[in-house]
Amino acid sequence: MASKKQNLRIAFCHPDLGLGGAERLVVDAACELCDHGHTVDVYTAYYDKNRCFKETLTGQFSVTEAGSCFPRTVFNRMHALCAYVRCMLVAMWIAYVALRQTKQYDVIFVDQVSAAIPVLLLLTRSKVLFYCHFPDLLLAQKRSGIHGLYRWPLDAIEELTTGQAHQILVNSKFTQGIFRETFRRLDRQGKVPEVFYPAVPIPMDDELAEAQRTWRTVLKPELAAFMEGKHVFLSINRFERKKNLALAVTGFKAMLEEHCAQPGVADSILVIAGGYDRRLAENREHFEELMDLVAKCQLQGKVMFVQSFTDAERGALLAASCAVVYTPTNEHFGIVPLEAMAAGRPVLACNSGGPRESVLHGTTGLLAEPQPDAFARAMAQLADTSRAQTIGKLAREHVHQKFSRQAFGDRLNDIVRKLAANRI
Repeated sequence: MASKKQNLRIAFCHPDLGLGGAERLVVDAACELCDHGHTVDVYTAYYDKNRCFKETLTGQFSVTEAGSCFPRTVFNRMHALCAYVRCMLVAMWIAYVALRQTKQYDVIFVDQVSAAIPVLLLLTRSKVLFYCHFPDLLLAQKRSGIHGLYRWPLDAIEELTTGQAHQILVNSKFTQGIFRETFRRLDRQGKVPEVFYPAVPIPMDDELAEAQRTWRTVLKPELAAFMEGKHVFLSINRFERKKNLALAVTGFKAMLEEHCAQPGVADSILVIAGGYDRRLAENREHFEELMDLVAKCQLQGKVMFVQSFTDAERGALLAASCAVVYTPTNEHFGIVPLEAMAAGRPVLACNSGGPRESVLHGTTGLLAEPQPDAFARAMAQLADTSRAQTIGKLAREHVHQKFSRQAFGDRLNDIVRKLAANRI
């Protein structure tokens, strides 16, 4: 293995390199490790150059698709089992590449699917770092007795294989606590994961000013016209039921009805922008459910949906908004609040999970119970332009101090060097 002064060969094993919070962390980690002089290769079971973060296209690190020959589902079922198999195939390919090149990776970064870990331990001599975004067994809803039987061995495998990693990281203190409560056997063995917060790039002041000047030309004409001259509440999340996007709609409706006399409320609109993948039935179905909810609430003309967007469009949406509404409950961490605060926008989030660690209530944003009336009261406060701007400025300073990419990269570099040098 490499000594401390040598640059390392690092591989990433990730299930689906699309456009999500987990993918954002992987891409950020890969970029930062490259910036620290390491050679980085990313391996994934799915990669679409038309639906990815732009950093994956620059050539700073390689991206290799492997394991895609195995299906994502079996008749739209067994998602977890298929993900396990696909990631194990990715792990086998990593081992094959290392064997073919006759040079082992020093560290392999695995996230989301721990089933890849024993394959890597068996077929390579690399140190394995596992990043737990959240225990998968808690994300899977047991829908029936048969489904429970199907999940039981997968859940057991998750705990067993997670514990085999040389080091375990989690994205928040909230997730750390859930990890210890969930994987009790690992906790008894003293395997307590280390908290390692995600990070975001902090835009320069001139970049934010440019986005403010040009957002009308960056966004599609219909959307730009809809947002022009309005107090824009922006929701950014994938179109998945667990993201609780309906709360943004019902909270917005309650604000219009109950706080219409407060400054800025009457001129407010809601834009719901999110990752949308036609391959996923839930994305398609939930989008229709939200459309129906908007019609039921009679909010046509007040709410607009955006199905996926580019990085430039994300910046334009943030520049045109007065605040960002983040609706998931018990979110493991949540990268969107960081992105919003980095752009100088206050955040309204649920008073649970990771946002309680990233959003300072009353200073960089507001935390509220996940009820329409509570969200309505908070949104009405942020409809006040002066207050929103004051909070947004403090939010930007907060993210710069605690969640910058530089601090993230320096710490990750220290972690992988120690791991490669057998000092962890």
